[in-house]
Amino acid sequence: MKVKGTGQGIGRRSGTDLKVRVKTAKGRKIGSTLWLQRQLNDPYVARARAEGYRSRAAFKIMELDERYHLFKKGQRVVDLGIAPGGWSQVAAPIVGSTNANPLIVGIDYLDVDPLDGVIILKKDFNDEDAPQALIQALGGHQVDIVLSDMAAPTTGHRATDHMRIMQLVELAADFAVRVLAPGGTFVTKVFQGGTEHELLAMLKRHFATTIHAKPKASRVGSAETYLLARGFKGNVPEDRE
Repeated sequence: MKVKGTGQGIGRRSGTDLKVRVKTAKGRKIGSTLWLQRQLNDPYVARARAEGYRSRAAFKIMELDERYHLFKKGQRVVDLGIAPGGWSQVAAPIVGSTNANPLIVGIDYLDVDPLDGVIILKKDFNDEDAPQALIQALGGHQVDIVLSDMAAPTTGHRATDHMRIMQLVELAADFAVRVLAPGGTFVTKVFQGGTEHELLAMLKRHFATTIHAKPKASRVGSAETYLLARGFKGNVPEDRE
């Protein structure tokens, strides 16, 4: 995984302080400098690079899988917001997805390098035809797991950013309810205190269990957490909702 701006302005201090320090470069905003410093000192970023994973996020889904046994052989998976591909990279060998028999389809408006066993659609999930494109990519089959690590570009305004994130979560949840097979699982990134009551109530109607989990690979101090909805009950009749 490439790290932005690592060419210049980076040095190590001697003595006991071994953290990488990023000198403020001309034209670089303080926020970008802090982001770069976090990246350079993040053990999960270093581990992902050393072990050949596309991002530190790979360790988040690994931990969730180890704890909750998400993936099983032969399952079909949809990865919403796939870039740069860390989640599907972990899932593909577990479910047995291959180029000859792809069981995973991912979507993102960002470029994503090819992944063995994964169909990648370059498309914005907000597009009206995106759900159908995903369904068609899997040959019309029902899905066993819908993953969503989508995040909206931040504005710096907390209320606005929260609203944008929740809109994506709601879109992902609506899609999951539409395509999941009975017993299926939905995993999505939310933020602490950010799972709206209406959304959670909807998920509880459609799934046997809902769980919040925060992987150790999430950054210290980050408000992100993950919501796992398991045991999809199938489509609930309108009069029961």
